[in-house]
Amino acid sequence: MLDLQRRAYFADFAFLPGPIKLLFEIKGYAAHVRDMDRLKSCNELNRETFLYGMGYQVLSFAYDDVEQRPELCVTLLRLALSRYQIVDAPRGRLLIAEKEIMRLVVRQAGVIRPKEVADYFTLDPKTVRMMLKNLCEKGWLTPVKRGIGVKNVEYKLARDVLYYWD
Repeated sequence: MLDLQRRAYFADFAFLPGPIKLLFEIKGYAAHVRDMDRLKSCNELNRETFLYGMGYQVLSFAYDDVEQRPELCVTLLRLALSRYQIVDAPRGRLLIAEKEIMRLVVRQAGVIRPKEVADYFTLDPKTVRMMLKNLCEKGWLTPVKRGIGVKNVEYKLARDVLYYWD
């Protein structure tokens, strides 16, 4: 059995707005690299994996970068936080058939092809394309285009759409 529950884990900074749990670490060379032995290295990796399993995302910055290249840290921080940028909620309620398509998309790891929907529900491909187009218009799916002037060959879950799933 892992002895992770008896350990106290601390972070340099925490940002916990709603469902998002971010921990920020500023790691100095001496404490986190030079003076680290194999056991300390294993413990640090286990700590970060445990925190991830508890729903936290750990963002680590080198102390030297924070001190000497803060603009790099700001850029990296903006990039990481952009994943959590608020987006518009999907519009309108889903029909029962649309809910079933959304369940299928989630089971397919968030990406689906019209043919997969047609085969799964034994529907006409034209009907499936219309339903997928409606889900895009409502903000639940996003088309994945392949080249210019090419039909949508895949659809993926719209950003943060699962926050609105009931």
